[in-house]
Amino acid sequence: MYHFQYVSKNEIASLKNQVIELIGLVQDEIRNYFTFQYKFIGSVKLNMVTCDVKSNIGFDFDVNIMVNDDDEEYSAKDIKQILMKAFNKYAYKYHYDFCEDSTRVFTIKVKDRKNSRILHSCDFAIVNNYSDNLQEYIRFNKKSNSYDWTEQSDGFYLLPEKIQFCKDNSLWTEVREIYIEKKNSNTDKNKKSRSIFAEAIHL
Repeated sequence: MYHFQYVSKNEIASLKNQVIELIGLVQDEIRNYFTFQYKFIGSVKLNMVTCDVKSNIGFDFDVNIMVNDDDEEYSAKDIKQILMKAFNKYAYKYHYDFCEDSTRVFTIKVKDRKNSRILHSCDFAIVNNYSDNLQEYIRFNKKSNSYDWTEQSDGFYLLPEKIQFCKDNSLWTEVREIYIEKKNSNTDKNKKSRSIFAEAIHL
């Protein structure tokens, strides 16, 4: 059993601004390669950031990075590595550690090493929005050590409509309650928050 609680907007506001400053430094650093836009998504956008107050892992942000590479000059691997290298150069200014690469995202974390705690973290997904509102993301295959553009799953496209339906029909408070309940009762350590939210919104 976990002890997740919602984190207030005020508590994360200054940290979110630091992430924005860091992204600005990265944009300037890699401008000779390509430019990119970014968007906070998921829990930050929905004001549903959570934190387990009795664990050693703090809350996290989710950010989408949209790269401008219309001529496809750079491979998926090049894009992700250029971005991670730039984040590694400036992350320390905001007390973040070096990037950790994973299947869907790369992550930077602020760590309290003395007490073996992660204070907070930020996950960056590199995505491409194309025709008819479709989206793909850079996927890292750890087994083959390869990178490729991968189409989002079908469930991804249903979420925005379901979120709007719940808000329009006064169901959002119930969704928040179900989501926090599911996070606290989750027994699968590999299940990400986005999957738990998808389960909550589909009920």
